[in-house]
Amino acid sequence: MGWNRDNSLGWVFVSRMIGIICFLIVVVLANILTYYVENPIYHSGVTFINENFWLLGLIAVILLVADILGAFPFPLNLPAPIIKAIGSVFCIAFILRVFQWVDTVTTMSLYPAFWLVSFLVVPLVFLIVLATGYFEIMRRLWLQPKLDADAGAEVVHLAVIKEPEQPVPNAKSWEEIGSEFRMMLYDIIHRFRQEINKKK
Repeated sequence: MGWNRDNSLGWVFVSRMIGIICFLIVVVLANILTYYVENPIYHSGVTFINENFWLLGLIAVILLVADILGAFPFPLNLPAPIIKAIGSVFCIAFILRVFQWVDTVTTMSLYPAFWLVSFLVVPLVFLIVLATGYFEIMRRLWLQPKLDADAGAEVVHLAVIKEPEQPVPNAKSWEEIGSEFRMMLYDIIHRFRQEINKKK
């Protein structure tokens, strides 16, 4: 098992948190500008964002949890597509509220039509996000042995332990013990893969 090579756990958490913090900054600045901008449509838009702030926060948290779980190795990443699919449903709910707000500031009547279509779109989007999420997990599982064979094996064998300049007692250092432990794990995994390939 290894971490997702495309997005590490730390990178996913930091990048998503940066996005959430930037969104909060934009909301605060938008509210401050209401004291200087007298456009009624702008005031209506800021009010709309404030009224739906908790919905947007919930969407951000759901997608953050899904991305963090997606960065874990298999099988810990299995709940990620389900959580992401639930987040997509909340995104559609927010989009419907956007159309409802547009109807209040314009003469268009978009919300009733999109509300009817949403009964078909919501389950369809949920299934598409769920299927693509599990397909991506299966694709990584299929490619993982090839990536390990190309890059992982040589790095372990090429590790060189520097000998100390001054004589030391016969006791092994922690670095030597760790290196031998990594070599042992590699030999076990390599032998296990050979047995599987023989059975195939």
